[in-house]
Amino acid sequence: MKKILLIEDDLALSLLYEEELKNEGYTMVVAHDADSALELVQKEEFDLIITDIRMPGKDGIELIANVMGLRKDIPIIINTAYQSYKDDFMTWAADAYVIKSSSLEELKAKIKELIGS
Repeated sequence: MKKILLIEDDLALSLLYEEELKNEGYTMVVAHDADSALELVQKEEFDLIITDIRMPGKDGIELIANVMGLRKDIPIIINTAYQSYKDDFMTWAADAYVIKSSSLEELKAKIKELIGS
């Protein structure tokens, strides 16, 4: 089973994503802020990281930079409600940029594209 780290500060969204992606056959680990996520990346192996950009404390862009310093081999998907960050060159380090929507089909498709099922 592929293992995904989800970083999402919205508790309702994190529960929805966790449930949906578990139903797709992935093992899910959830963090609600960048610092917790970084601790997990140092301790555990992940096949993929999904992160929001706007979070309390460190934002998703800082998180990506920190993860890249630790592990360059983990694909990262930015999953955010903000289209405007797509033009920020700091987000280009991510492997994919998905705008949040009520349907998780685009996100699921990107996950399958990057790591399979």
